[in-house]
Amino acid sequence: MSGINKVILIGHLGKDPELKETEGGVSLVMFTLATTEYIGKHGSRHEQTEWHNIVMWRSVAERAMKLLKKGILIHIAGKCKTRSITDSSGTHQYITEIIAESFTLLGRPNDFMADALVTDGPKITPTIIS
Repeated sequence: MSGINKVILIGHLGKDPELKETEGGVSLVMFTLATTEYIGKHGSRHEQTEWHNIVMWRSVAERAMKLLKKGILIHIAGKCKTRSITDSSGTHQYITEIIAESFTLLGRPNDFMADALVTDGPKITPTIIS
């Protein structure tokens, strides 16, 4: 039996998406996503926020650049991937990222539609993007 690598997150963008391109010309977008849980112990409640590094590729990345901005609430479905890098001081590090295969805009349409609408083109309707 093979394993399952599936991640589902709902959270707010911590920063605007950053568009990059590989040497081969493939588009990718990177941003952080905050997920907050409310944890209660012995009658008290407090927030615990986890920050996730999100990566989107190709057409999903291009659509994300048109629709996403800091603070927007989204649903992401994808998989977890860990890669290794060597930083400027020569230290070997591991980075865990969520490779998003699709996303859905959540919240009120006014939260994201004003900036996403293009007056000289077709209207953009929030939908699942994969």
